[in-house]
Amino acid sequence: MDLGIRGRTAIVCGGSKGLGRGSAEKLAEAGVAIVLNARSHGPLEQAAGEIAERYGVQVTPVAADVTTPEGRARLLEAAPAPDILITNAGGPPPGMWHDWGEAEWQAAIRANMLTPIHLITAVLPGMIERRWGRIVNITSGSVKAPIPELGLSGAARSGLTGFVAGTSRQVARFGVTINNLLPGQHETARIESLMANVARTRGISVEEARAEAYAKNPTGRFGTTEEFGAMCAFLCSAYAGYIVGQNILLDGGAINSTL
Repeated sequence: MDLGIRGRTAIVCGGSKGLGRGSAEKLAEAGVAIVLNARSHGPLEQAAGEIAERYGVQVTPVAADVTTPEGRARLLEAAPAPDILITNAGGPPPGMWHDWGEAEWQAAIRANMLTPIHLITAVLPGMIERRWGRIVNITSGSVKAPIPELGLSGAARSGLTGFVAGTSRQVARFGVTINNLLPGQHETARIESLMANVARTRGISVEEARAEAYAKNPTGRFGTTEEFGAMCAFLCSAYAGYIVGQNILLDGGAINSTL
């Protein structure tokens, strides 16, 4: 399916691995030039080279910490007029309410709420002027169904969700859409780390921990980065102009909810 976005330019944050990499791959497959961001220079350069070679599109790596004003400025200097923005940041470490003080809250809010908002507000004027734009925020299923040990992530990302709910409806008339993707468990390095941690804590093998996690999901498995990336690319397509301010859950049905 031709998504109708060939020749456009996308910023993809956290794009050297995991869900960000999956999103970048599918956008590149659709013919979109990618400005690929991550913090670590080496893995980012490797990912950029692989995507460019595989799909024949321009991929510009920008190694920068976008949770800082300087990092965001460097990224936006490389892509001053993007058609597409994918915001993505790893979640803060798990814990419980009594573990989190001022520093932990500030870090979570800066990374998972304020940074996406700053990037969104930076690119919106140009998108509005050009009468076209797509913004997708990679958030978390914990926004819809809270996970106690991920309270830092859920709270910060819920703040972003509230911002998107109002702002998306203000800019839709200009051909600009903003939506959120809420991942559940996907085959990424983060899930490998989680499975290893579960195995150590419970004294079982990683294979046993993974089998138990599979059994709890209606699909009997974890999602793939390719599946996630394909949904992200569709939300950025020419056919998604009537999808506004939505929170789309990709979790294999793990969250048991009618709506």
